[in-house]
Amino acid sequence: MKKRTLGKSDVQITPILMGTWQAGRRQWVGIDDNDSIKTIRAAFEAGITTVDTAEVYGDGHSERIVAKALSDVRDRVELATKVFANHLKYEQVIEACDRSLKNLNTDYIDLYQIHWPSGSFNSEIVPIESTMKALNELKQQGKIRAIGVSNFSRAQLELAAQYGRIDSLQPPYSLFWRYVEQDAVPYCIENNISILAYSPLAQGLLTGKFAAGHEFDPNDNRSKNRLFQGKNMEHAQEALAKLRPIAANHHCTLAQLALAWLIAQPQTNAIAGARYREQAVANAQATSIQLSADELQEIDRIGRIVTDSLDNNPVMWSF
Repeated sequence: MKKRTLGKSDVQITPILMGTWQAGRRQWVGIDDNDSIKTIRAAFEAGITTVDTAEVYGDGHSERIVAKALSDVRDRVELATKVFANHLKYEQVIEACDRSLKNLNTDYIDLYQIHWPSGSFNSEIVPIESTMKALNELKQQGKIRAIGVSNFSRAQLELAAQYGRIDSLQPPYSLFWRYVEQDAVPYCIENNISILAYSPLAQGLLTGKFAAGHEFDPNDNRSKNRLFQGKNMEHAQEALAKLRPIAANHHCTLAQLALAWLIAQPQTNAIAGARYREQAVANAQATSIQLSADELQEIDRIGRIVTDSLDNNPVMWSF
């Protein structure tokens, strides 16, 4: 799988990244650690060498699972993790990074990201310059190779960039969730900031496996995902029906089509989660799908059946 440069850094990443929120087990149902380890390893063997995790995913559990899966091939993978909104004071960032280094069984992190802006989830407001000071020092010390932010608006991204080089933005972004295109994408293109799209399959909705009326376990975070509810779900089913013939023409799944469309967008890469080995391998195969300009435009148009009817709330979940 041909790699891409992360922002202006010297880090090379794969256009499909392995997402590991589910490996943390919290807010997910039916996750088995052995399955998670096998799935992460299968992704690596299929060519996905960049793995995204976070300290908050199961309070470090996901990071430890990633280490179990990949420690023996550390020199051939790129590890990305995140510091949560409640750890953004200078000394807290330093301590959080050290915990993540230990959890990941490594002496450096390729991409270290602010998971949510200060103040999110009722966290204490911390000046961004304090957080960035810690991140810059960690970078100078060689503990991290690049700095990124997640869930930041354009305005928040611009402010953070005043205090150090930001090489990536991680927003929710998929064919069915495209708020970032109107906000931060132009800034990212102008400033060579890589976009690492999370929920690129709209938490599974773009796989076509969930019919209207599907009910998730209340402990599954998707039970709060607004795309699976009411008119949004009806519009999604209409769009999926129109996408199926295009997928059939490429002998690929709906999920692979959605990933191929996303990584064809400017500077955009996709963080795709998977529970099982077969899913990880299928995600990797999406990089081989070549969509024509006409097909990209048609897929774009179909996606707007969903996105044009959404409200102005940029948060996907009604937590």
